[in-house]
Amino acid sequence: MKIQTAQDSDIPHILMIYNQAKLFMRETGNSDQWVGTYPEESLLREDIINKNLYICIDKEDIAASFFFRIGDDPTYATIVNGDWLNDDPYGVIHRLAVARHERGIATYCIDWALSRCGNLRIDTHEENRPMRNLLDKLGFTECGTIYLPDGAPRIAYQKTEQ
Repeated sequence: MKIQTAQDSDIPHILMIYNQAKLFMRETGNSDQWVGTYPEESLLREDIINKNLYICIDKEDIAASFFFRIGDDPTYATIVNGDWLNDDPYGVIHRLAVARHERGIATYCIDWALSRCGNLRIDTHEENRPMRNLLDKLGFTECGTIYLPDGAPRIAYQKTEQ
């Protein structure tokens, strides 16, 4: 597997991956995350322009897509019912979705991001049990609750190798 920045030509496949992920979320009891048209094509294009949208290639196919950036994330400025592990510079992953539920693809993406920064923050919906289980398995610490710009709560996690 390898990780590379996404290109405009990847958008149709990435949107398909996100639609599959939304269906999987509904099937596993998570009815409130990524509703409607989210993530919109315009958001993906903006992420591509900023070189923050990545794809994981496995056997010449796009196996996953995710947002990754090193730097402060305004969504993480305030955390309640807990604290971040540290205030050191960090990377952030958003919108991680896999094309197929084979073991190891999401782990590969998260490990890749962590190797770039050594201090990684990520959040997910309370009902996203598959992602929460994965983060626990990978040694992330549940740090508290953050709120999205629309006021929706998310469980915040952090892992540091520093």
